[in-house]
Amino acid sequence: GLNSPLTEAAKLIESKYGHRAEQYVDMRKMFDRKDIDVIANATQNYWHGLSTIWACQAGKHVYVEKPLSHYIWEGRQMVNAAGKYNRIVQCGTQHRSESSIAKAIQWIREGNLGRIKYITAFANKARSSCGKRDTPLPIPDTIDYDTWCGPARKLPIYRDRLQYDCSFDWNTGDGESCNQGVHEVDVARWCLGEKMLPRRVISLGGRFVFNDACNVPNTQIIYYDFPTAPLLYEVHNLRKARGSDEMPAFRGERVGVIVDCEGGSVSLYRGLAWDNQGKQVKTFSGGGDHFVNFIEAVRSGRREVLNAEVLEGHISTAVCHTGNISYRLGVKASRKEMHARVRDIPIFRDMFDRLLEHLAGHEINVDAKTVTLGQWLDIDRQNECFENNEKANRLVRGFYREPYIVPDLHRTGRI
Repeated sequence: GLNSPLTEAAKLIESKYGHRAEQYVDMRKMFDRKDIDVIANATQNYWHGLSTIWACQAGKHVYVEKPLSHYIWEGRQMVNAAGKYNRIVQCGTQHRSESSIAKAIQWIREGNLGRIKYITAFANKARSSCGKRDTPLPIPDTIDYDTWCGPARKLPIYRDRLQYDCSFDWNTGDGESCNQGVHEVDVARWCLGEKMLPRRVISLGGRFVFNDACNVPNTQIIYYDFPTAPLLYEVHNLRKARGSDEMPAFRGERVGVIVDCEGGSVSLYRGLAWDNQGKQVKTFSGGGDHFVNFIEAVRSGRREVLNAEVLEGHISTAVCHTGNISYRLGVKASRKEMHARVRDIPIFRDMFDRLLEHLAGHEINVDAKTVTLGQWLDIDRQNECFENNEKANRLVRGFYREPYIVPDLHRTGRI
């Protein structure tokens, strides 16, 4: 059946623009149309890979929303599809088209503040409980549930909402550190100039306060060990403390990327640079249109015009996946056990201390083994998998439900 909100949207488009919006249950029928050149793909995360590959196979260029993939291996197949079928594919990491960020990164690379010491990325966005039903969520007659599940496991749903909250279930989503985090991680990796995964990774966190049907962490810290400099990431979906209306902030920002260098720091989202004494020394401004950039690349037939080519989207999304895989292989640990794991890395220990302070504000007893301590994972950067860890590598490849199988495409073409 056809989703009723989409039916209403189609009516709105027709009334506003005088153009009938066709509706499809099977997207491949739309991809087969010869009068369509470009697909804008805003399906749910777990559908991004297969739908983008299908579109490339049908000769379409694709703008695909972030996070690019649901699994690391899947993202590489999307890159391979763009090369094999010679398609232009842009990832929806919109900050790549913001000229203020590009200017700031160039200024940092010119050495104006010396060497990069480390980058801290963070997102503190309030999220409410997903709910926890006693009986499975009824699926409306207007939804073909088998098609909706697609590559994911076809399971009963016990949360309150079908659609958006699927981002907070590992079966269909990738958690806040990937769903939102790919924006910040992408900007940080761009600044570092890193073209591969980190050398190793570790994550800590948990799903606190809510007793709901979702299972991804709503509080998480991650350490990505890149050769150029470390990247640290933190997520807080809960407010600053129990009873507070404020969200946590890092140096006055709720969401952002801050680059600490030998001679000062730069806030890439705010477009501000300051020296080690806190004096503002530079500002950066300018916007950009990410989708326009994609259309310009399609019209010119030049992939190099893209600001967020599929390969860039793949690597940044895969970086986020590595942190989540560390978390998913973790165990509940005591404060002492966690401290032993982070104490030799001062900047990560500081982030861990902020995590403890945040949890104390919510009256979480960390001594009762309430926090998940992820594994240190060593990464085979060339092959985009983990060294000597079969469980981790199973999560690299992931799960696909027949007949919604992502094909194994060999590297070919220009990418």
